[in-house]
Amino acid sequence: MIPIMGTRFPASTLTEQEVRAYREIERQNMQKILDEYLLFCRKIGARAESRHIEMDSIEKGIVNLICQHGIRKLVMGAAADKHYSKKMMDLKSKKANYVRLHAPVSCHTQFICKGRLIHTSVGSGTDVSSLDGIDDFSTPRRSVAGGSSDEWYPPALDNSTSSSRRSVDIARISSVRSDGTENGLELSTLPQYKDSLPCLSPPSVLQDGSIDETLYSKLENAMAEAENARLEAFQEIQRRGKAEKDAIEAMHKAQVSDRLCAEKLKQRKEIEEALAKEKEEHEKVKIELSKAMEDLQFALDQKSSLESKIAESNEMVEGLELRIVSAVELLQTYKKERDELLVERDNALKEAEELRRIQGNLSSTQMPQFSEFSFSEIEKATQNFNPSLKIGEGRYGKMYKGLLHEIQVAIKVLDNHNSQDPFQSEVDKLNKLRHPNLVTLIGYCQEVQALIYEYIPNGSLEDRLRCRDNTPPLSWQIRVCIATELCSSLIFLHSCKPFSILHGDLTPAKVLLDANFVSKLCDFGSCRLLSHEQSSNNITLRWKTEPKGTSFAYLDPEFLSTGELTLKSDVYSFGITLLQLLTGRPPWGLTKEVQYALDTGKLEDLLDPLAGDWPFEQAKQLAHLALSCSEMYRENRLDLASDVWPVLEPMMEDLCGDSSSLQLSSKEHYEPPSYFLCPISQDIMQDPRVATDGFTYEAEVLREWFESGHDTSPMTNLKLESCNLVPNYALRSAIQEWQQKH
Repeated sequence: MIPIMGTRFPASTLTEQEVRAYREIERQNMQKILDEYLLFCRKIGARAESRHIEMDSIEKGIVNLICQHGIRKLVMGAAADKHYSKKMMDLKSKKANYVRLHAPVSCHTQFICKGRLIHTSVGSGTDVSSLDGIDDFSTPRRSVAGGSSDEWYPPALDNSTSSSRRSVDIARISSVRSDGTENGLELSTLPQYKDSLPCLSPPSVLQDGSIDETLYSKLENAMAEAENARLEAFQEIQRRGKAEKDAIEAMHKAQVSDRLCAEKLKQRKEIEEALAKEKEEHEKVKIELSKAMEDLQFALDQKSSLESKIAESNEMVEGLELRIVSAVELLQTYKKERDELLVERDNALKEAEELRRIQGNLSSTQMPQFSEFSFSEIEKATQNFNPSLKIGEGRYGKMYKGLLHEIQVAIKVLDNHNSQDPFQSEVDKLNKLRHPNLVTLIGYCQEVQALIYEYIPNGSLEDRLRCRDNTPPLSWQIRVCIATELCSSLIFLHSCKPFSILHGDLTPAKVLLDANFVSKLCDFGSCRLLSHEQSSNNITLRWKTEPKGTSFAYLDPEFLSTGELTLKSDVYSFGITLLQLLTGRPPWGLTKEVQYALDTGKLEDLLDPLAGDWPFEQAKQLAHLALSCSEMYRENRLDLASDVWPVLEPMMEDLCGDSSSLQLSSKEHYEPPSYFLCPISQDIMQDPRVATDGFTYEAEVLREWFESGHDTSPMTNLKLESCNLVPNYALRSAIQEWQQKH
């Protein structure tokens, strides 16, 4: 484990460079400690050498050193308990126990803890049980020579080790580095410590004062032999160091040689690969060259073929030149005939244009047209847009009640910030729509973007269901008729040709009631035209749009998730409106209330009491019909033409056959709208025509006015610009529909 930044990491998780750097720091710290210890030993005159070995296990390293150097006496530190006693025999240190058990028999070991001898063993676990009187390691002995001085003598040495004991101390021999030097001191410097080593004591003096010359001689010989042995050992160490250095250099050279050899092999391999690649490219070029030669041969063959064809073409050119001459003459003849035909074509175009004009006049009599009014007329009709005449306000603008050419009308003025689209859209769509239960568009004003409708006196269905302004409630008979008329108008819109019309914004506020409580569907600014191309495949027509002001209570639930309005979206809105006709309640959560009332048999409690006594069976049938129209999913909703109309039409005839039951006033029931009447004769017009003063008159009555010598307007007494009259087909259609109804 290697410590880094306050924690320890396994050496296997670090890079080789990081491990090598840490190991080098460890060696330096170890060598520093050993150097300090050797210096201490030299100061006290003790001979010492240092040895070290690098292993993963400290205790194994110690045993290895004992065996490697033949160590016979060892002093080793050993851990012990904090409260140890002098008589303690057991070692607590795992390392000490390992050395005690695995050291050779020849090694006598003493274990020291905090300056005290705590245990002694003699190789391979042989212990000495007593701590007292241990003197196995020799201690210095003091001897007196001549009784004059005290000197220190070395401990007794056995015969096997005495010569080595006398050798000069090698202060420090460390592991040899790769460069041939030792950690610290070089081997060549060892002899310089020869003079500084302590000398042996002089030979013993006999009791009679004489010196034992034989013993002294032997001692000198032994010292000479020891000196020679030391020199030989030193020389051997030098030789070994040099040999190791040479070996390291040889290994280094071998590594360099191997590296160079590997590089050469790599270069050779790259050259071989390049040669192989070049050979492959050469083969490709050879193949391409062969192919090019084939193409060249083919081109040469084509060239000869083309040359023969060119010769043939030249012959053909000569023949064609002769033909061109004759063709030019023929062309001149054709040019003359073309000029004659152009004259005839111009005459034919003039005739066709005349026929088209005549046909356009004929077709215009079949298309509804509207009167266009000026801004001053709209301003006058609304009394300069008097707020007291405002009868409603919608998403696109405000609705005013006005008097235009003595005719009571409803004028819808679009906001200035709105675009032309709603205005033009509603004009274009109402231009093609004629139905008794659709509001009638009388004219428009381009300057102020105003639409002029017939005035509907009884307001909206929403106001009458709420009895706003204390208006009388609607009877159940009128409500059944309104539901039937509303269904009829939607079927008409959905079946229009060539495009189906999706109203898209059906609410009770969009259903107006005239003086006879006949429903009129209005506000076509949000309606959409849907193609019939897919109708033959029974595919529901869709229109992707965004919600625009529609009350969410009447909005198709699937529109919120898909963003698509379909014809079934109008069916959903019709179902919610039918539930309101039955109950008179707000639309929010109404489907759940009616379904619960049907399930619990309490429908009668839910029916609007202001409508009178509902026929229960018919009311129940209408409730089921409305819930089926307002199903959550489109595919579950009913079809108006095939499912709803066959139920409502007979119900209206059965329950509302007596027209007197529908009216609040018999006089109001038969009273036509004021704009149906001719301003001169005050009779319902059969052929309404628009004069240059902007008023609509009965054609026959106005001609009599002109024939009597008048050239002024019957309404303004101002001179008319001309006596031309324009048919008001929209008004005539509305009059005819009203007459058919009544």
